[in-house]
Amino acid sequence: MTDKLDNFKHKGFRSGFAAIIGAPNVGKSTLLNRILGEKISITSKKPQTTRNRILGIHHRSSSQIIFVDTPGMHKAKGKLNEIIVETAVSTIADVDIILIVVDLSRHDKESEEFAVEKLKKENRPVVLALNKTDLVKGEKVLRLIDNWSRVYPFKSILPVSAKHGNQVEELIAVMEQLLPEGPPLFPEDSLTDQPERFIVAEMIREKVFRLTGQEIPYSTAVTIDTFSEEKKGSLVKIEAVIHVERNSQKGMIIGKKGSKLKQIGQDARKEIERMLQAKVFLKLFVRVQKNWSSDTKALRKLGY
Repeated sequence: MTDKLDNFKHKGFRSGFAAIIGAPNVGKSTLLNRILGEKISITSKKPQTTRNRILGIHHRSSSQIIFVDTPGMHKAKGKLNEIIVETAVSTIADVDIILIVVDLSRHDKESEEFAVEKLKKENRPVVLALNKTDLVKGEKVLRLIDNWSRVYPFKSILPVSAKHGNQVEELIAVMEQLLPEGPPLFPEDSLTDQPERFIVAEMIREKVFRLTGQEIPYSTAVTIDTFSEEKKGSLVKIEAVIHVERNSQKGMIIGKKGSKLKQIGQDARKEIERMLQAKVFLKLFVRVQKNWSSDTKALRKLGY
């Protein structure tokens, strides 16, 4: 009887999973954060910022779309990159819809072809979001829509700006119609399935990406040693470790008289406080773990 009532209650309601895929650095995480209205997936101008699958739940009166943000698809080199790309590829088989994001302002031919080839092996509805319309003139957008329509039988092609929100609502409406009918899969107050510790570690790693030179971010990982609430939840104490591969990298992250590490900590703390809605005491350590990104055992220990 309860099942019948639930089915009646959710009649016409749609729910399901949507993978966000594409080449590195095309704005997938920025788009997810824009859709959710909250930051759960870290961003930077450096490729391969996203390393794990990040799940974000978008609630509407008529649907629930569970977005899965994936690392950038490309031909991988090195153990860490192989794991990252495999994470993205394996996601496609587990979803109801695929949203592929392309950067209109630049053409990454090899990565785009790699992603499209993976699509051809799956029987899923695919929507194409042509991102960064704020950087491209109208005529070029129309020409690129025409070009992409010949590449693959997309259910829909929409030019959007994840940064400014242009056409994002229209994109969500199109995707909603492609979802199967069914009740919501997560409670209404759910935003992600990731624990706070994971998001905190990601926020710290984002600051490393944003505040250090080209080589450093790809040799760093972040783990949380302690995460404790005190004073009835009004203060959160966090101790985190930034793992690097060489002593020279440790010096670069710490900076002169600890200035760089202090800046990473200050910027991360502000964002963590916004998320947790509490004061945060954040203590960062830097630890050398030689060649961790090519060591399978180390990668597993660090959560990859």
